Amino acid sequence: MKSSSLKAVVGIAATVFFLWLALREVHWSEVAAQLRQANWWLLGAATLVSTLGMHVRALRWKPLLQPVAPDVPFAPRIAAVCIGFGANNVFPARLGEFARAWVLARQARIPVTGAFGSLVVERALDGIVLVVFLLGSMALPGFPDLAPGSEVQAGVDWMIRIVAVLLAGALVLVFFPGRTAIAERIANAVLPGAVRRPLLDALHAFIAGLHVLRSPRLLAISVAWAVAQWAFLATSFLLAFHAFGITEPGFLGAVFLQSLIAMAVAIPAGPGFFGVFEAASVLGLALWGVPNARAVSFAIGFHIAGWLTVTGLGAWYAARLNIRLRDLGQTDKRVEQAVESDPATADARPA
Repeated sequence: MKSSSLKAVVGIAATVFFLWLALREVHWSEVAAQLRQANWWLLGAATLVSTLGMHVRALRWKPLLQPVAPDVPFAPRIAAVCIGFGANNVFPARLGEFARAWVLARQARIPVTGAFGSLVVERALDGIVLVVFLLGSMALPGFPDLAPGSEVQAGVDWMIRIVAVLLAGALVLVFFPGRTAIAERIANAVLPGAVRRPLLDALHAFIAGLHVLRSPRLLAISVAWAVAQWAFLATSFLLAFHAFGITEPGFLGAVFLQSLIAMAVAIPAGPGFFGVFEAASVLGLALWGVPNARAVSFAIGFHIAGWLTVTGLGAWYAARLNIRLRDLGQTDKRVEQAVESDPATADARPA
């Protein structure tokens, strides 16, 4: 089976499973009633804040690009962000991450590997900040008590373990980049080719983009931007809560649920992260006693509003830059080929 077909099958299967998980005990008449009663002005405000978060992400991208392209203007950065996130909404397996790198390289005339490496580093920083937000919100007064062995506690524990392992591996690579040979051997031994190639390419791009993590100044700026971005986006969740009459979680709950969803959508899923978003929303809001129908109405309303806005914005930028859907669908192969042929990433590979 081709890599693209395997990704599509896995993504669709994950979407179906998580949709079933989120909706299996829901009465649709109640969900419809909640959607009719929603405050659409507040939902519009939540969607606007979420969309403005794309601009915050584009601003945040500048210091991450500093070592490879210090003078990339804002215009190509915001175009690449919008097109990339729009592509995530219509293609499976987070293909939009490749699209972001390819569009920026195309518009700013910088190496594809440099753009892609900056995104891998961005995601590593996201993982750290989100874990801190998740654990921090759970440790603060006012967070509901979790029963030992509960679904949420078990899910959070697994996420923390996975992120901790990935973070430890990243730190090893930061200070001992020559250790990639170990990762290469493990990947070659246990992973099928369709999975192994993109993971190893991301690893090599990460190593090539480590300049940011080795510079205390750029690292501090990049972490500050990551914290600011996720704190800003949490306000969109708070507004969406109130749009559906959900007042119990407050800003603490908004930070927690945003972090939970952001980590959950790292699971391979279909286009737009449908199913995963809804399941995480229902699971997280249940901690505050939010009924399933209200939680599902929030998840559906907020998710679809954001999906339409981001996809429309991405389509507008793509049309403006004469980028076709077919071009975006091939960006993963183009980025992988660029990473494998670039001397900068070749230097990161074991001899």
